[in-house]
Amino acid sequence: MADAEGLKDADNYGINIPVSKQSYYLKGLEHADWGIKDRMSRIFNKKSGKTVMLAFDHGYIMGPTSGLERIDLSIVPLLEHADSIMCSRGILRSCIPPTFNKPISLRFSAGTTILNELNDECIIDVDEAIRLNASCMAIMVSIGGKYEAKTIRNLVHTADMGNKYGIPTLGVTAVGTELVRDARYLSLATRVCAENGATFVKTYYCEEGFEKVVAACPVPIVIAGGKKLPENEALEVAYKAISDGASGVDMGRNVFQAENPIAMIKAVKAVVHDGLTSIQAFELYNDLK
Repeated sequence: MADAEGLKDADNYGINIPVSKQSYYLKGLEHADWGIKDRMSRIFNKKSGKTVMLAFDHGYIMGPTSGLERIDLSIVPLLEHADSIMCSRGILRSCIPPTFNKPISLRFSAGTTILNELNDECIIDVDEAIRLNASCMAIMVSIGGKYEAKTIRNLVHTADMGNKYGIPTLGVTAVGTELVRDARYLSLATRVCAENGATFVKTYYCEEGFEKVVAACPVPIVIAGGKKLPENEALEVAYKAISDGASGVDMGRNVFQAENPIAMIKAVKAVVHDGLTSIQAFELYNDLK
C-alpha cells in the first residue's frame, strides 16, 4: 500500500479546459466498442484509413495452391510488407512466426472443398480466436447460394461472439458460378453482411457502379484480388477500387503468384496508401523487380 505520508495534493484539473472529443477514423464504427476499434486500428493504417491485407487462406478449400506449396518460402518473406494477414489457424500455428506481430484476419469458417459444393460451412470456437490473438474473424457468406441461410446464421453468431469479446467480424462475400458480380448483386451482398453485424466486408470489384456499392455499405469495404491477373491489370483493379471508395485490398494470388511478389506488394501499397496511379505503380513494380 502506498505510503500515506508526503503525498502531493492533486492540482492539475484543467479547469475551464473542455474535454477533447475524438472521432474514430473508420466508416460506421464511431459507436463500436473500444476493443473492436483497437483491433481495427491494427488492421487499417491510421494515416490513410486503408489496409493492404495479404490473403493466403486458399488452402483450406483448395489444398496446396500454386505459390502456397511452401508457406515458409513464399509467404513469410512477404509478411513485413503487409498491413494484415488472412490465413487459417493451421497455417498460422505451423508456418507463421509469432515474432512478426502482424494483425491476423483469422479464417473463422471451415467446410467443404472444391471437390464438393462450397459454403456448407461451420464456424470455429471463439476461444480459438482469443488464443490466437486474432484481430478479426473472417466468415464466408453465400448470398444467393444454396447455403445462404446457413452462412448468414454463421455470420450472425460470429458477430454476436465478436461483440461480446471485442473482436471484429469480416464478412466475406462468396460468389458462385451462377451469380453475376455486378453492382446490383454486390450492393445486396455487402449490405446484408453489414446489416447482420459485419464490422467490415470483403467483396469483389466491378467495373460499373462500384462507387454505389461502397456508398450503400455502412462499414468499410476491402476488395478481393480474385484470380491471377497480369501485374499491370491487378494494379489497375486496386487503383479503381480505391478511387471508387474502397478502404483497402485483400490480395492473394495477384501477389504471391506475381513474377516478383515483394515488388508487387510494395506497388499495391503505393496505390492504397500513397495515392499512386496504376501506371505509376506498375513503373514502381518494374523498378523494384
